[in-house]
Amino acid sequence: QSSSVPPSPPATAAASTMNRSILLIARRAAALSSRGSLSCNPIGSQAVRFFAGAESPGLPDSVKRMGKAAQVPNEYPGQVYAFNWALNADGVTPLKKSAFRITKPLDLKVAGLEQPKTSPLKVNSAAAKSSVREAGTDELSFDTFDEVSQRTKDLLSLSDHLYCPEGHVPGTRIGVRVISNSATLAPNLVAYLERAPRREPSPQTITAYVLEGTEEFFSGYAIEEIEDNDGEAKSVAAVVAVGTNPTIESVVAGIELSVEGLLADEEERAKKAAEEEAAE
Repeated sequence: QSSSVPPSPPATAAASTMNRSILLIARRAAALSSRGSLSCNPIGSQAVRFFAGAESPGLPDSVKRMGKAAQVPNEYPGQVYAFNWALNADGVTPLKKSAFRITKPLDLKVAGLEQPKTSPLKVNSAAAKSSVREAGTDELSFDTFDEVSQRTKDLLSLSDHLYCPEGHVPGTRIGVRVISNSATLAPNLVAYLERAPRREPSPQTITAYVLEGTEEFFSGYAIEEIEDNDGEAKSVAAVVAVGTNPTIESVVAGIELSVEGLLADEEERAKKAAEEEAAE
């Protein structure tokens, strides 16, 4: 009787090997196809999220009003670049990086100073005015004033701390900046000056340089005519008060005498302009 003969072992092994090769090739092809689709869409099935810019249509104005981020490194109370540049323009460079612009009582607290006991503070400077000399007179030459002024600015630059009250001379709109190393005078000067709107640091009409802790005594002021940004003539004043403990009366005396000189210059220029206009 005839019977079916089973395949020989070598033939079965060859078929299995071929099947495994075909399966391996198929898996590699599938893997390559999957990689190709991923390269076209790196984030797979996730949707791409776009954020609208300020110029995008349909956005409300509240969203469009986005300010530019401004970050100034190494600034802290007493070290503000804009104010340091303003002091530098006044001839003082705070080398110890501790200069406080004081325009209101809260600024005194930031500077670590006491609040004034009386505010506003009325100062009677009548007696002190007799000891304040004006540069350009027989009592004080411009050269001497400039020499003392420069020495005072240099010593203020070396001070551990600078306290700089700003405001208006009472009853006027004449701006004053006091640059001093005196923690005692600063609160009273803030109480004396009328508060002015706080703006970016800029040159003031009167700049007072007040230095305490020296054996030298000096109290004087100078008025100079300059041109403003529009080319118009204007007068500015510098007050210098130096001593072991300069008094607020001597500082205010220099400021008030400066105001008198500034107003006299302004009146003279107005009178001259009127005469020239009449001559035409």
